[in-house]
Amino acid sequence: MTKTYDVIVCGLGGMGSATVSHLAERGVKVFGFDRFNPPHTQGSSHGQSRIIRQAYFEGPGYVPLLFRAYELWEKLSRDCGKALLKETGCLMVGTTAGRVIKGSRLSAEKYGIDHEFLTASEIHQRFPVFSPSDNYTGLWEKKGGVVHPEEAIRAHLENGVGHGAQIATDESFLQWKKNPSGGIEVVSDKGRYSAGKLIVTAGPWAAKLFPELRLPLRIERLVLHWFQPDCGIESFLPERFPAHIWKIEDGTEFYGVPYDGEVKNGVKVAIHNKGTPCDPDTIQREVTQSDIEQMRDCLARTIPALTGPCLHSATCLYSQSPQGDFILGPHPEHSDLVLGLGFSGHGYKFCPVIGEILADFATNESSKFDLESFSPSKWMSKKSE
Repeated sequence: MTKTYDVIVCGLGGMGSATVSHLAERGVKVFGFDRFNPPHTQGSSHGQSRIIRQAYFEGPGYVPLLFRAYELWEKLSRDCGKALLKETGCLMVGTTAGRVIKGSRLSAEKYGIDHEFLTASEIHQRFPVFSPSDNYTGLWEKKGGVVHPEEAIRAHLENGVGHGAQIATDESFLQWKKNPSGGIEVVSDKGRYSAGKLIVTAGPWAAKLFPELRLPLRIERLVLHWFQPDCGIESFLPERFPAHIWKIEDGTEFYGVPYDGEVKNGVKVAIHNKGTPCDPDTIQREVTQSDIEQMRDCLARTIPALTGPCLHSATCLYSQSPQGDFILGPHPEHSDLVLGLGFSGHGYKFCPVIGEILADFATNESSKFDLESFSPSKWMSKKSE
């Protein structure tokens, strides 16, 4: 028997769970399902912490979304009774002409975001465990901080269910088709469903699940690490060790977050931009000594006090568009199919506002944001040229 809903959401990670929450709050009859049991460690929405910031070096077009994301993170925190966003401050470090500093400055100045420039010596004086090269500059943003992905996914799903959403886990997508009478039919390994709209938030699996859409997603394996400090954990508490993003001389971009007393296995750091292409179903989950030494080399040059034992590591799947921008909106050839993809590397902080936007698309409501640069038709037209 086919079960009927207004909207179906395929994939319940960061974006999918937020979308279900927003739709259910609006009274939409929504069904969301996932091949795993979220929150889980198989995709892109895990790792205990993610950086959030407003002086966005990836482009000033993202900043209005971030302002709304902060509002929605605060609302979700109030609703679930947990502090999902913690403002620890965020320090961007790199050369003055590099994209981390130059881009952050552009966004900060365009939108009047409170920020401060620091010389290398000032960085070290304020945060002694940081040891930047003399040619580095820091851009300090007070409102930067950390969000907690696993807790947020739970909160979004619980809120959705509390407002009437139907959720299924450990259920795999098999196929979809358009109904002759309108809308979409979805077949999983456990059931058959129909709806007016299908929202695809399947992250690194989207291209494999929907091969006919020719989604331009690059899938990579990245590794997260938790290191034990050499000098005691006190130097890595938020007031002394804020969230931070570096771009160093060899082009490596890496980031880290403060120890907050809740994560018991060390201080988290990870390289952002040197992933290995992979298949999400056959990704190498085992972390190698080479993975660890690559991270340790970055730390030796920038945060030498954090080069103690690596206590724990985990793999993370990145799925990105060719330009690194989000793919967000109705598919240009299938108006009943809404895409929310290509977020990896810098997307998690946007989860609640992306969920709101996808809910707008699914219910044919207009968005207050300029989303043209994220439109799926942007990459579809390029492929056909």
